[in-house]
Amino acid sequence: MADQVLPGGAGMPDSWQRLWAPHRMSYLEGENRPIVGNEIKCPFCRIAELDDEEALIVARGKEAYVVMNLYPYNAGHLLVCTNRHVAELPELTDSERNEVQELTAHGMKVLRKVSNASGFNIGINQGGVSGAGIAEHFHQHIVPRWAGDANFMPIIGKTKVIPKLLQESREQLAAGWDQI
Repeated sequence: MADQVLPGGAGMPDSWQRLWAPHRMSYLEGENRPIVGNEIKCPFCRIAELDDEEALIVARGKEAYVVMNLYPYNAGHLLVCTNRHVAELPELTDSERNEVQELTAHGMKVLRKVSNASGFNIGINQGGVSGAGIAEHFHQHIVPRWAGDANFMPIIGKTKVIPKLLQESREQLAAGWDQI
């Protein structure tokens, strides 16, 4: 029975609704990200070489920069990335660690002012098995949170709604960055 397929190839019915995103398969197979067997340059190294608006960079420090996450958990989800291509926290210099934390703290202040964030998830996934999509380049997540942001959609509908476009979030955050 487990190998039965419904008309149209949908598989066995269950309690999960599915949001099909076949465009993600090319990313999973290595498009635009370095994996064993391809010649793709690290996206965080490539982003640092682009114009801020094109790269969705909110702010730059001397040894790190702040960029919008292309696959956000919530509106305003930021990444603080080192300029230098290193994988893990112990590989960072003291000044890189300090700047990452300064940019993170400043990013939190800006998100509070610009979007009235009432809380944050701050996180570092070290290694691919821990969830790092780009494990070879250090980056820290800043995920803004609001009361009620985990409404019925992810809980009942098993779907995440991001209410603001990345470019719009980037413009607001970049404009507010130097005002804090």
